[in-house]
Amino acid sequence: MTFSLDFRAHSEVGRVRKNNQDAGYASPNMLLVADGMGGAAAGDLASAVAAVEASRSDEHLEGDAMVDHIKGVVTRANEKLAALVEADPTLDGMGTTFCGAMFSGTQLGMAHIGDSRCYVLRDGELTQLTHDHSWVQSLIDSGRLTPEQAATHPHRSLILKVLNGHATMMPDYSLVDVALGDRFLFCSDGLSGLIGDDEIGELLALPDLDEVTSGLAEAANNAGGHDNITVIIGEVVEADDALATRAPQLVGSAVEREIPEPDELAAEFQHTAFPDSPTVEDSPAETEEEDEDHDEAERARYAPDPTPHRRWPGILAAVLAIALVLGGSAWGVTAYAKSRYFLADAEGYVGIYNGLPGSLLGQELNVLVETRDFQVEDLPAFYQRAVANTIGVPSLERAHATADQLADFAARCVEAREERDNRPDPTPSPEPQPSPTGLSTGQPNYPTYLAPITPTATEEADPEACR
Repeated sequence: MTFSLDFRAHSEVGRVRKNNQDAGYASPNMLLVADGMGGAAAGDLASAVAAVEASRSDEHLEGDAMVDHIKGVVTRANEKLAALVEADPTLDGMGTTFCGAMFSGTQLGMAHIGDSRCYVLRDGELTQLTHDHSWVQSLIDSGRLTPEQAATHPHRSLILKVLNGHATMMPDYSLVDVALGDRFLFCSDGLSGLIGDDEIGELLALPDLDEVTSGLAEAANNAGGHDNITVIIGEVVEADDALATRAPQLVGSAVEREIPEPDELAAEFQHTAFPDSPTVEDSPAETEEEDEDHDEAERARYAPDPTPHRRWPGILAAVLAIALVLGGSAWGVTAYAKSRYFLADAEGYVGIYNGLPGSLLGQELNVLVETRDFQVEDLPAFYQRAVANTIGVPSLERAHATADQLADFAARCVEAREERDNRPDPTPSPEPQPSPTGLSTGQPNYPTYLAPITPTATEEADPEACR
């Protein structure tokens, strides 16, 4: 038997944010939420790209074809983000969650990356269908944290996977059977991060979908409303031709933010970064002012893939080549460089630099402003690589804040290593015998982060994991 989908879509700024970096989409065939984040006030652009790409790819499919189709949606959205960053390097670091599904009438074909969520209320029982790609969720999975502890963990906002234009993104895909009466909720963490599952379940069970939508948004606002709130609801109902032909709905940044074409963005970046005359009327200062609309926690929300993505050198080289061909742009390069800051290795210590990584015509485009009193090797491995690849920031104030955070991580690492080194040697045990797997069975049962193995990317992203 085939069913129809009755849907609602709502997205708002909340009580603290100054703009909406969430986007949503709902139609008879698709439900989606995207939560953007990143520097240069570009989180709204990233989420808008994801939602608009979904809306342009909306069609009715069934079974595995739905999963294949939504994979294509995710891939095209990711490629669009890559093209925008290639055109304007100041957008590097933006990203978005993607939590959505296609509806066939009997199944959902789902795609999920990040910490936006999908719940289903069936027969009065609420179930979370997605698994957060967040740091605290990885701690819960390994038994190092309880869900109750995760709710107040200082790194609860840190997510490990998003769509960000990198080819290494790995979403989760699945097929889910639906039943008459199911209510599906797709939401950003502006809802799920503020109210618990019990309250979500109670509100999702209200008889009227409009009442459900307003009730969920009101509950998140009453709990502080410190993030954007997006709620996409779909109820499985008897087949209805009117619902099957109902107009789709985009909400949030998808209707508030214009998505530029990469060529236009590249031309604009060329104009602002490398002006033909010494008059620079826009860009860096404007970008920094926009940045203040989003707090430090949101900008640092995504812990990027530790695999080096050396975009800057190639992009910078290409842009500089164009500038040189046009001639007379050396001043523009220097002026733009003076407005930027980054953290990098300074003879083994963490240094704050003013300018851009690299050089032009043999002249360095940066100068060392300050050297911090902790060594790069004292950081967790993940952050050692981040410093080695440079950490870009829009202002000196932001550089100081980032350096302070790294100093805290380094201090904790030093303390952890000293504690480990001072630990008394264990009592000698009998000579271990090889196990059937070829591994020794007599090794001490150290915690994962001390075990003599190559750590995973997730473990290395732990600000408290030191080797």
